[in-house]
Amino acid sequence: MTPDDHQQVIDKLQAVIDDTHQTLERFDATGMASEMPEDVEQLHAILDRAVRDQKAHTLRMLEQ
Repeated sequence: MTPDDHQQVIDKLQAVIDDTHQTLERFDATGMASEMPEDVEQLHAILDRAVRDQKAHTLRMLEQ
């Protein structure tokens, strides 16, 4: 992948991270977090994966 390709992936992952944060905040604000703990767990898994993948792409881009 080129540095530009990595940057595009990093940017898209940032959008996923931002959207997931907003969804988690809405869950907390509306009380859904306590009613739907499995969904909150899945959102955290999505967030963890996106952050991990973003870090990997950043490191690969910096190595080039």
